[in-house]
Amino acid sequence: MIAAPPPGETRRTGPGDRHPTGAGALYLVPNLLGAVPPANVLPARTIELARSVDRWIVETPKAARAFLKAIGHPRPIAELAIDALPENPTHAELGALLVPTRDGHAIGFVSDAGCPAVADPGAALVAAAHASSIAVVPLVGPSAILLALMASGLSGQAFAFHGYLPVRERDRAARLLGLEAESRTRACTQIFIETPYRNAAMVATLASVLAPRTRLAIAADLTLPTETVALRAAADWRRVDASVYRHRPAIFLLQA
Repeated sequence: MIAAPPPGETRRTGPGDRHPTGAGALYLVPNLLGAVPPANVLPARTIELARSVDRWIVETPKAARAFLKAIGHPRPIAELAIDALPENPTHAELGALLVPTRDGHAIGFVSDAGCPAVADPGAALVAAAHASSIAVVPLVGPSAILLALMASGLSGQAFAFHGYLPVRERDRAARLLGLEAESRTRACTQIFIETPYRNAAMVATLASVLAPRTRLAIAADLTLPTETVALRAAADWRRVDASVYRHRPAIFLLQA
């Protein structure tokens, strides 16, 4: 695989400039988790490199433009090459998106929030880059999943992320009981999310179906001024006003 050029060596002033090494690379750029100053959550080198990249593959163009504006990209946003990643991209579409790297151009990939390709779109794009011997360079930034796990007090040695659980209460309860049983057997942390407006219903289901001593952590509004992280036994969550989590991005973690 082509050696990735060090982020600190990237110095480009316009969309036509080539990478100093002559080898293009795909940079995975973490996005903000909410409306906070970028310098609060992104290292200076991540911001510096993102500001130097003029070609982007993105989950949603609107969210990407907001990010590029927030970090103070030196070029007018309208002049940047921004291509949306198709929802189910074909091999040909992925190859076309990566063509500029063959001419030595750097490409940035950013999702709508957090780390791209982790519980977010992008894995197929990254795999396509590897298949074409394009250097893939992950940059440092916020991951809601890892931040929640760090702050939960639950096992960070064995854990799994399951995305969204079923919407129907009966199916959701059955899935939660299955996750709890697996957690008990494997001594692992189970991590999942919910659409914010359904958070209160999720808390109610968790409190009612989990064993009383199963530990449940909820991390909401991570990196924001309103951030909260709480760890309680399931029985104790029954006394919590779950409406405080309504409309707030949250990560749920349990360990039996």
